[in-house]
Amino acid sequence: MTPTQIAAIEASFRLVAPIAEPAAAIFYERLFTLDPMLRPLFARTDIRDQGRKLMQAIGFVVAHLRRPDAMLPAVAALGARHAAYGVNPAHYDTVGQALLDTLAEGLGPHFTEEVRDAWAGAYALIAGHMIEAAGEARRAA
Repeated sequence: MTPTQIAAIEASFRLVAPIAEPAAAIFYERLFTLDPMLRPLFARTDIRDQGRKLMQAIGFVVAHLRRPDAMLPAVAALGARHAAYGVNPAHYDTVGQALLDTLAEGLGPHFTEEVRDAWAGAYALIAGHMIEAAGEARRAA
């Protein structure tokens, strides 16, 4: 990721952070609209609590984009845990789309093409590490 992309993500996340709870609600609504088959993965989950965890995880990633060596091990561990929850690699595309849709709605005119591309790039990086760690966890099981 370039410094310009990182700066775009940091600036846009500062606009999202104050609306974290509604943004999380929009994210999960969009996720389940895109793929209703994902809803059972959250059957025993308090979705508001899950939304807080989601926003904390995104905040962690944003805070560490300039130090990927400090972030990527935590992201890999998250990917391994998600494998145990039944998340498979195909789900990551849907999650990425739900994230971008949520950002578009939440940021409105601040969701420029530059901001979208930066978030898409960051998500691809994170998802790739999570998928790889999930695969390793499945092979080790």
